[in-house]
Amino acid sequence: MNFPMSGRSKGPVLYIRLAASCGAIALVTCLASSPAYALSEIKSEELPSPVTPPTGDDASSPVGGAIPVPGPLGTPPSTSQPAAPDAAEPDIPSDGGSNRPRVDPQAPLPEVVYDLGKLPEPVRRMHDLIIEACKSGDIEKLRPLIGKGDSMTQLSLADIDGDAIAFLKGLSGDPDGQEILAILEEVLSAGYVHVDAGTPQELYVWPYFFALPLDRLDAKQRVELFKIVTASDFDDMKQFGAYIFYRVGITPGGQWTFFVAGD
Repeated sequence: MNFPMSGRSKGPVLYIRLAASCGAIALVTCLASSPAYALSEIKSEELPSPVTPPTGDDASSPVGGAIPVPGPLGTPPSTSQPAAPDAAEPDIPSDGGSNRPRVDPQAPLPEVVYDLGKLPEPVRRMHDLIIEACKSGDIEKLRPLIGKGDSMTQLSLADIDGDAIAFLKGLSGDPDGQEILAILEEVLSAGYVHVDAGTPQELYVWPYFFALPLDRLDAKQRVELFKIVTASDFDDMKQFGAYIFYRVGITPGGQWTFFVAGD
């Protein structure tokens, strides 16, 4: 079973200006350095506003956004301060981040739970409804569970075009989508983990490999993993460093948030 596997700072520049007057040579060295960044390192909102060239003859004013060169010795430093950057946004994972593998090799292993009775009732109900739809063999029975609009279940790490059920059929090895139903049922039959408890990102995620380092799986857990992926898939994922096959996330309120594969 194969799965879809969904410049740097320049060195400072030294400017040297030599001035000569009345036969005596005075050396003034003006050093100004500022790192330059590639466009890939600059957020669009951090780009400075266009600078209007000065209308006067004041040569000390920066032109075209150039960094001003310090004036002669004894010139008081400018009291103007650069505008403070906008406050950083809170680091809240988006939906696109909540479905990524949660593997911290330094953290204690999360609890792996098999008892569905420990699930909140809305989570248990959604889990059972999905399993029932899978067992029916009719992929259309997933449609009301997937929903639509902003609350629609995420089925890909990228945007999808067209109908959700048609998309799932396209992922399946057969035209009716029964292979993808089998995968979904097998994933939901594995143990699960409870992540981000007490936060807006709280989720119940199947299978538990989502949050365990693959190199710390014991023999029993590897057998459980091989019910979902092949040994070849496992070798590929070990090189990546995390389980990246299909996983399912359900919120404590019972919303089916994602069924995706890839990194």
